[in-house]
Amino acid sequence: MRRSWPLERVLFALAGSMTLLSALLAALVSPWFLLLAVFVGLNQWLFAGTGSCPASLVLEHVAGVERGCRR
Repeated sequence: MRRSWPLERVLFALAGSMTLLSALLAALVSPWFLLLAVFVGLNQWLFAGTGSCPASLVLEHVAGVERGCRR
């Protein structure tokens, strides 16, 4: 049986993907896309400090992704 990724791993992959996308768009389109990287970083700090962020709430409640670590 295949186990799905825990919430923390999904968030880490999502944050990395969005940061890379932000850097690519900033290089090719406009430096204003670096604000996306700032938003991603703020959400990572929010999750580290409180245990939840907007993306974690959506992934838990809508997509059904379960936490690997309990608060």
